[in-house]
Amino acid sequence: MTEDLEEDFDDNDGAESGAEPSQSKGGLKKILLIVLPILLLVGGGAGLYFSGILDKLLGGHKEEASTESSAPSPVAKAVQAAAFMDLPEMLVNLQTSGRKQAFLKLRVALELESVADQPRVEQMMPRIVDYFQVYLRELRIEDLQGASGMNLLREELLTRVNAAVKPVKVSDVLFKEMLVQ
Repeated sequence: MTEDLEEDFDDNDGAESGAEPSQSKGGLKKILLIVLPILLLVGGGAGLYFSGILDKLLGGHKEEASTESSAPSPVAKAVQAAAFMDLPEMLVNLQTSGRKQAFLKLRVALELESVADQPRVEQMMPRIVDYFQVYLRELRIEDLQGASGMNLLREELLTRVNAAVKPVKVSDVLFKEMLVQ
């Protein structure tokens, strides 16, 4: 009697396990037949897009070539018209909580939008240096640490220099040397 039950159990087990693989194989084949071509098309399209071949096929490259030949791009104009002006070296003592003093030595250059703005900036140089000195003397060593400290310093100096030379627009403040001691 136990042998009959074992045979029935083995027969049921075989029937169930035989039915599942055929269903899962059929479902897996369907998924592969649908998903694989879609992945190939998406991958091929992405490859064409990033290689630039798709732009050439769609004719986008021809339009760019015709506009470039007629007039220089705004980026090229900005690079050609930009002027750089060095500010005098500044040495200030920083705020410290202890008795030991810390100093900041700073050399910066200003990026002007055009060479024609340079006389106005030279005329206002004492005011620019004053604005920078007042701000720099309030800094602590912690304010200058890391990339975020440098970016904040750049933004603050840019705001101050633009306030000093009001009608003229300074595009950027570039650090040439910065030493904290």
